[in-house]
Amino acid sequence: MASSETGSRRVTIDDVARSAGVSRQTVSRALNDKGEIGVSTKQRVLDAALELGYRPSRFARGLVRQDAISVGLVIPDLLNPFFTEVAAAALDAARARGWHVVVYDTGDRVEEERGTLEVIASQVDAVVGYLRQPEDEVDKLMRGLPVVLIDRERRTERFSSIRIDGEGGVHAAIRHLVDSGHRRIGMLDHAGRSEPSIRHDWFVSAMSACGLDAGSVSRADQSVEGGERALKALLTDHPATTAVFTFNDIIAIGALRAARRLGRRVPRDLAVIGFDGLRLGSLVEPPLSTVALDTRGLGALAVEQTARLLATSSPLSGDELVVRAELRLRESA
Repeated sequence: MASSETGSRRVTIDDVARSAGVSRQTVSRALNDKGEIGVSTKQRVLDAALELGYRPSRFARGLVRQDAISVGLVIPDLLNPFFTEVAAAALDAARARGWHVVVYDTGDRVEEERGTLEVIASQVDAVVGYLRQPEDEVDKLMRGLPVVLIDRERRTERFSSIRIDGEGGVHAAIRHLVDSGHRRIGMLDHAGRSEPSIRHDWFVSAMSACGLDAGSVSRADQSVEGGERALKALLTDHPATTAVFTFNDIIAIGALRAARRLGRRVPRDLAVIGFDGLRLGSLVEPPLSTVALDTRGLGALAVEQTARLLATSSPLSGDELVVRAELRLRESA
């Protein structure tokens, strides 16, 4: 019997229809043992399906029972409240459709992510998530499943993606700091990558647009403690710094705590602006200014795009959606 995948592409009902010389509707009737077609036609369809190794998708079965739909949501770190908020929104949107969502935490480790994708490829109907694997590797591992990439600019037409565009929000944040009198502005960037983050690129661009030097940067682990250590390091190297922009809100909350312990009043002595828009940011003291994303909207959009891909006859899609971040001023800047 032939494999149910050719290369990385899953055999579809259209492939069976072409092989048997019938319509998709006829294939569906034959596979579901309906009585509207002749015995010879039904046998021809079944033979073609067997030869091609066609396996009806879980989604196709779910057209009758919606609760059969299963989506894998791949998250790098559920201890980070940002990803928890996105996951919660996706779960809510999936429940509204009667779907099951299985959440996988990769610990932001590439090998863990690869192992996760290998396991879930045969267990779900589609995959949504924050993936670091190269696209050709994801394509190989997913074997034709619909995939929605979050916070990543796609390179091929194989996937759908939701790209995060925070450049305008970061420019607005730096402009606000400059208009408030700050000239020595630093950044606490993400320490988990060997290269600077795209948020660092946005920071450099925004500083350049204001005619300022963007060289005051410290790298931070994505934790409150990481933000605390990074701010202390930044102020040691650049003691004249009066404002900081951080890679995310968790790092910013650590910076607030470090500033307080160092005797710097926020925002009078040190202004702090984060990135993400966590609900937690409104609960700290002072409430955190941030370049905010709509986390609930992002999670819901991911599920909506997954539904659109599942509803088509082919998982291939060139769609790219964009979610933009906006400056949300509170009392820390």
